[in-house]
Amino acid sequence: MCVVCDVSLGRRGFLSLAGSGVAASLLPSSVFAAIEPRNTGGGPTTSLSADQALAKLKEGNAKYVSSPQLCEVDLAKSREQVAKGQAPWATIISCADSRVPPELLFGGQGVGELFVGRNAGNMVDTATMGTIEYGSAVLGVPLIVVLGHERCGAVAAACEIVEKKTKFPGSIGSMVQAIVPAAKAVQGKPGDFVDNAVRESAKRTALKIATQSKIIAGLVKAGKVKVVAGRYDLDDGKVEFFS
Repeated sequence: MCVVCDVSLGRRGFLSLAGSGVAASLLPSSVFAAIEPRNTGGGPTTSLSADQALAKLKEGNAKYVSSPQLCEVDLAKSREQVAKGQAPWATIISCADSRVPPELLFGGQGVGELFVGRNAGNMVDTATMGTIEYGSAVLGVPLIVVLGHERCGAVAAACEIVEKKTKFPGSIGSMVQAIVPAAKAVQGKPGDFVDNAVRESAKRTALKIATQSKIIAGLVKAGKVKVVAGRYDLDDGKVEFFS
């Protein structure tokens, strides 16, 4: 009997599986297709498909660009509604840059709608990958977006390493090194070096999520999850999604 297939993998199941020492690399891909996401409060997960979630993000960004004023929301009521369980419909991995708040640039999404991971350069390390896996495998998030942005400082630093062999102090240097391969891949190509690297890095990170995580790869293969990359323009507020 397949123990994993015979249980509902909610939050407790997910954690107990991890605690049992069963590594993802030892599990067949069919296991991930059989994962049953559960709302952490016991309620249903989102009913949106990946394509519907992506359309909702695009609609929200268009609203942000055309009518960027903030609308009043009943935060107390929203907080009460999601306090016992969340059902986010998109995971956004974005830069920590203070000018790139996902909830706002996608049209003022409320509490409990987006599952967000942020760090300089919108990269994916072990902790961030685990966050993404938890979002899709446990919370049922169908869409994962890696969102780069115009004039990203972390990407600019990586480009400086490639062009000038610059060395950055502390953990900043190690962090930026992860972006260097993307910068090297577009060095010398037509267009702005930094912006080309922003796009390349976002695409590479999206591919990493979709292929290097066995959990996400299994869900993608099963048609339950989609991973896309995009770029936010600081000047006009528009988000461009890459196919």
